[in-house]
Amino acid sequence: MDRARLCSGLVSVVALIFLACGDDKPITPTATIPAVTTARITAIKSSSAVCGGTVTSDGGAAVTARGVCWGPDPSPTIAGSKTIDGTGTGSYTSLLGGLTADATYHLRAYATNSAGTGYGDEYIIKTPISVTDIDGNEYVTVLIGSQVWMAENLKVTHYRNGLAIPNVTDDLTWEGLTTGAYCEYNNDGNTVALCGRLYNWHAVNDSQGLAPEGWHVATDAEWAMLLDYLGGWEIAGGKMKEAGTVHWDDPNLAATNESGFTALPAGHRVNGSYQAADSAAWFWTSTQDSYITAVYYHLTNVNEGVYRGVYPNPEGFSVRCIKDPPTP
Repeated sequence: MDRARLCSGLVSVVALIFLACGDDKPITPTATIPAVTTARITAIKSSSAVCGGTVTSDGGAAVTARGVCWGPDPSPTIAGSKTIDGTGTGSYTSLLGGLTADATYHLRAYATNSAGTGYGDEYIIKTPISVTDIDGNEYVTVLIGSQVWMAENLKVTHYRNGLAIPNVTDDLTWEGLTTGAYCEYNNDGNTVALCGRLYNWHAVNDSQGLAPEGWHVATDAEWAMLLDYLGGWEIAGGKMKEAGTVHWDDPNLAATNESGFTALPAGHRVNGSYQAADSAAWFWTSTQDSYITAVYYHLTNVNEGVYRGVYPNPEGFSVRCIKDPPTP
């Protein structure tokens, strides 16, 4: 075989190898469903709850939807109620709305890609009840640990037995009171819908009952239990304050409202005059400290803590009620 023919044959073989190799295509890995974990459930109210999740792996394909799904039965899926909270991997927060009071729900996080939908661990919640006072005001409630709290400040103008609570507007008269009374900040009824009313401690302590049936004004010990559940007084305020600066003055430090308590800066009435709306909240407890003072708790816009103190009984503070414990 001459050299020309040999070279031609080698070229043909190389060409065939090249063509064969050129026809090969990279193997594309098959996508799998995403991996997702379910976040801790917070702010369980009578009609809503806050949850979320973390997409830890996209399974090799883009995550096109993620959120939380829920329903009355185990193993809820995206065919039922769900939130849609963006795309991709990472953490997200979900607000579950339209829940029914005093109902049980199963919920879990989900993430969807082209291979299907993956689900996180399943949790079960029971929504607390709403409560209505003798005036017909209805209050959202929130389950925090083992306690059911009103998630709004008290607005009532009558004791539980129907007797009217005096509305005292004059500063000097207010300061000299030795019996129960309420007021509206700056004597402005427009503040009530958001921030409720302010009460002196004589109203809190009145045997006719300030709270709705089955409820009571929280004690010092119950407030302490709440703060302990939220990590201690040093940080609990941030978890209790409404987030943002729509109602709170800047900086509203560390406010997340992850507890669902939704503390608002209703201000107070001290020495007969109104002070600190938009920057602070004061709450009476039902616990007496001396014959002229009682225990209160205080949150501000410049601190993430909750402070405990005592103040004279005539001062005007907000009131939060807590559900009575079950009868043994």
